[in-house]
Amino acid sequence: MKRHLLTLACLTGALALGAGTASAAGDPQWVETGRAFTDTLGGGQGLASRADGSLLYRGLVSIPLDLRVKGWNHIGDPDVARGHTFDAYQGPDTATSKMFAVTTPAGKRYEYVHRLNPGEKLNNSFATVSPDGQWLVSGEWGEQRRLQVFPAPLLNPSTPQAGGDLKEAWQITLDKPVRDIQGCDFVTDTRLVCASNDATGTLFPEIRPLLQVDLPRKVDGGPITGSVTSLFALPQRSVCTGTFETEGVDYDVNSGTLRAEMIPPGVCAVATAVYSYKQG
Repeated sequence: MKRHLLTLACLTGALALGAGTASAAGDPQWVETGRAFTDTLGGGQGLASRADGSLLYRGLVSIPLDLRVKGWNHIGDPDVARGHTFDAYQGPDTATSKMFAVTTPAGKRYEYVHRLNPGEKLNNSFATVSPDGQWLVSGEWGEQRRLQVFPAPLLNPSTPQAGGDLKEAWQITLDKPVRDIQGCDFVTDTRLVCASNDATGTLFPEIRPLLQVDLPRKVDGGPITGSVTSLFALPQRSVCTGTFETEGVDYDVNSGTLRAEMIPPGVCAVATAVYSYKQG
């Protein structure tokens, strides 16, 4: 996940409003139902829905000072599971580990550090928890043929209950390569949706696509292969011209609402667009 360095000069700009319909090949079809905006500094890295339907946002200013002091200078797309908030952190380019912070419903935060395996990238773009609460899925930057699977801290009894080391359980091998995944979320026990910032059009016809990953069974910590399908290109609408950036994605299982973030270019980057979809 790319780091954003927004200056105060970006705190003014125009926003484009509009409507549109997203089409998907195959099942399901997602129909765009709305668009909202959130402050990029406070919410431009990702979002997650709580059980009550409210939204949790993450951005550069979401990183607590004590974690910045420890070198965790980037926060990714979060998730909320069983009332616990899961945040994905990464450090500088010289980092040899990544970290997942879990905040309990009572507000207590625990830190779980994963030491990088040989060949593993330092990026920690997102965290998403399986519907049964037992497994945490994350991913790296660049072109990949896998998603990483960890026991979900605190919720999986195999993890230490007050923070500590977190070892990778196994991986989801992807049948097609993907590039620059900014966030994933579970739609069902055996299906994820993932937001890609790939603008090359070389892996999939769509630019910055929303991808679907179908699994043959529930994630269980063992090796598994996911089938990747491109659903549609995420919207790139703004009065500003330049390079957009896909960010986080969330599926609210209670309302059936899918949301995806897109940061517009230029001075318009002050506000991140949040597009909403429902199955039509």
